[in-house]
Amino acid sequence: MTAGATTTRATWRNWSGGLCFTPDTVARPESVAAVSRTLRAAAARGMTVRPVGAGHSSAPLVRTDDVLIRVDGLPTGVLAPPVDGQVWVGAGTRLHELEEILRRHGLTVPNLGDVDTQAIAGAVGTATHGSGLGLPSLSAQVTGVRLVGADGAVRQIDAANDPHLLRAVQVSLGALGVFTAVRTRVVPAFHARRREWGLPVEECLATFDELLKVNRNVDFYWYPRRDDAHLRTVNPVADDPGPSPPPPSGCSEDRTGSSGAALIKRRSLRFHEMEYYVAAEAGPSCFQEVRDRIRARHRQHAAWRVLYRYVAADDAYLSPAYRRDCVTISVHQNETVPYREFFADIEPIFLAYGGRPHWAKIHQLQGSELRARYPQADRFLAARDQLDPDGRFLNDYLRRLLGL
Repeated sequence: MTAGATTTRATWRNWSGGLCFTPDTVARPESVAAVSRTLRAAAARGMTVRPVGAGHSSAPLVRTDDVLIRVDGLPTGVLAPPVDGQVWVGAGTRLHELEEILRRHGLTVPNLGDVDTQAIAGAVGTATHGSGLGLPSLSAQVTGVRLVGADGAVRQIDAANDPHLLRAVQVSLGALGVFTAVRTRVVPAFHARRREWGLPVEECLATFDELLKVNRNVDFYWYPRRDDAHLRTVNPVADDPGPSPPPPSGCSEDRTGSSGAALIKRRSLRFHEMEYYVAAEAGPSCFQEVRDRIRARHRQHAAWRVLYRYVAADDAYLSPAYRRDCVTISVHQNETVPYREFFADIEPIFLAYGGRPHWAKIHQLQGSELRARYPQADRFLAARDQLDPDGRFLNDYLRRLLGL
């Protein structure tokens, strides 16, 4: 079906093991031309296609009974020298690989989350983010995309040739085509200092807005069983604001390194996750309701943390931070522990605060609810109709999610 490794009826699992399915074909094309051939062959057979990167998503975005296309066989890394603070990157490039390559050019990406195992195409397509005032998601840094459409045609989409489509493909859910390369903004590399403090959760909430103003990156984790929190700050070494706030006592971690190394926390533990974006001003109240619900009903089996972060607004049509600065609140559960009833009991709180879900994580939003919460959902759907009129990239999950 394509150049590169192709297997038939091979079982695929995501990183946590929570998603498992057996597509008819798993293709790993090694060139853009091979992607085109794969898509044309799928169309000739009336088969649907889902692209996959590193498989870090908990949501069943990539599930298919037909053709799964792995983008990690395509050329990775920086595909051309950086120009005007932007660089083309192979779609299957893992974020940690990108950081290493960019450092050799004296550059880095503007922001990362605390996990860097994702492929850039998947991280961008689901609006993966870090935390900090004025720092939007990875998707908002994208200035161009090269993709192969459902008809096998190769397209480049950027602000110069189609700003409308760019805003659609910035958060695409893999529903608009197979990404082969992404052009993203980069900034000069810097060394950073990471510090963590053990603090009462009330103190984290009370000081969070002030901490945002004086730290490049700030977030905190709440641990339900202990009912305490860990606050994290990351700052360039050259202008680290010092220990006030928060207080210098109780610092549990203090280290320096590259910006990527300072932001990332290496873990072997695998988990399920639900995360919602709420308007920044509603963050403390929403978090407190989540905390109260967990303490009242789930503390005995809530085995892991709740993460509180800040994401700047952007204008991608399906961005959960569309035109509003947001606080994100994520609920985790170890992979070996039941999670569905727990998440189902917490999700209505997020929805009551006008929450929008992180697309790579577990949620139940679909159809009319999508349109109600995403003001430009119809423009995204129009772009999908334009690029994939036959629904080649749709699976059952996406049909329900998009109300198709």
